Amino acid sequence: MTKTTILAIFVVAVLLTGTIAGPIGLVQSVDALKSKGTSASNINSEKVCGDRLCSEIPEEKKSEEKKKKEQVKSEKKTESAEKAKDHPNKDKKSETMEAAKTTMSQKVPKTVTGVLTSVQDPGQGHEGHQLAIILPPSEKTYRGHLTYTASENIQLVALHGPLKAGMAKGQAIWTMDGNTKFGLTFVDKNNSAGVWQFSGNAIAVHTKNSEPFTVSYSVTYTEHSTDSEKVYKGTVTSKQDPGIGHENHQLALLLAPRDKAYSGHLTYDASEPVQIVTLIGPMSQAELRGVPSWSADGETFYALVLVDSKAANSVTFSGNALALHTMNTEPFTVSYSLVLTNPTK
Repeated sequence: MTKTTILAIFVVAVLLTGTIAGPIGLVQSVDALKSKGTSASNINSEKVCGDRLCSEIPEEKKSEEKKKKEQVKSEKKTESAEKAKDHPNKDKKSETMEAAKTTMSQKVPKTVTGVLTSVQDPGQGHEGHQLAIILPPSEKTYRGHLTYTASENIQLVALHGPLKAGMAKGQAIWTMDGNTKFGLTFVDKNNSAGVWQFSGNAIAVHTKNSEPFTVSYSVTYTEHSTDSEKVYKGTVTSKQDPGIGHENHQLALLLAPRDKAYSGHLTYDASEPVQIVTLIGPMSQAELRGVPSWSADGETFYALVLVDSKAANSVTFSGNALALHTMNTEPFTVSYSLVLTNPTK
């Protein structure tokens, strides 16, 4: 190798060393500028703030603010969701309860059809009679109508009770054992076919003959608990009529006077023939215009509807009061089942 070649290699090496050293020094200068913290200088038209470019900071602040806003929004949304979750459920629960109450108060009618052959009546004193039970004795009160056709004329029977001790006072009674007693409504329509509206704790058809009979029937009815506001039943003894001009009469008040009219069905049996009383009003004397009226105090007047009836009957009614009445001075006793078609309240 000649001296000229060695010299050329040396020159190239020096030049290469200078080229590498330049960028290294620049990098070190930039790092030094960044390490000064709060100082700033221009590098490629970008400001450096501490350990980052100043242009990066606003974006970061925006990001933090955006995150905070999104967090607040999310919290509000969660809170709203919780409220929406709670209140609609409460409302839904309340609506469900109301709907359940309404459903319970609205009895769904049942319909039963069939053909029965009568058997010996098991009631004491009725051993020589025939009986076909349509609806068996129940603590609930039946209300409905019976359509029937029989092989001979029949009587219609409704039972009321069982009666409490001491309540059997002259009205017709039905019992199998002498202990459990029912008031007996016995209706003789003197026919073998017809339609009968009823209310009571048992329903049957009956003859006083010893030979069995056959009956085809369709019965539609609802059942009502004793504590229902639509059901009134019991056994009462009449009292002196408090109406002016009726002091020598007897009255068994079943539904007390009120402003809202009652409507419903009554099945009863009394210890003697009675009259069915409904009151309509109150009315002024000018409104009555000679119509029969009833008043207990001479100030409040009602139109008086007085209908002759039997000792036992099954009737529909409407009016502002309901009672049974006789023009006798001696008290009478009546057992009854009454179901309203409108509530009492």
